Amino acid sequence: MAGFRGWWIWQRLKGRARVLGQMKRALALFVPMLADVVRGRYRPVPWPALLWMTAAAAYLVSPLDLIPDVLVLIGIVDDVVIVGWLLTRVDNALADYRRWRETTCPDAP
Repeated sequence: MAGFRGWWIWQRLKGRARVLGQMKRALALFVPMLADVVRGRYRPVPWPALLWMTAAAAYLVSPLDLIPDVLVLIGIVDDVVIVGWLLTRVDNALADYRRWRETTCPDAP
């Protein structure tokens, strides 16, 4: 039974690693995408990505919270979960930009 439990935990961690990778990729691509949009190099403007990132930033700085940060551990965890979910939406919205960047800037990280 212990082996089965370990397998389940490993699968959960692997799933979370994928989400963490999406969050990291969204943060790494958002600023270059914004610069390419402002310079006119990339069109059409990925409005969904801009809106999701705005929502994530607004949630982080907003004094309104789903669970108040006064409840230290739980309050911070809800922020991480919600902002993480929003960043995965940003990553999904940047799929076209990611493909464009890979074809036009193959040496870019």
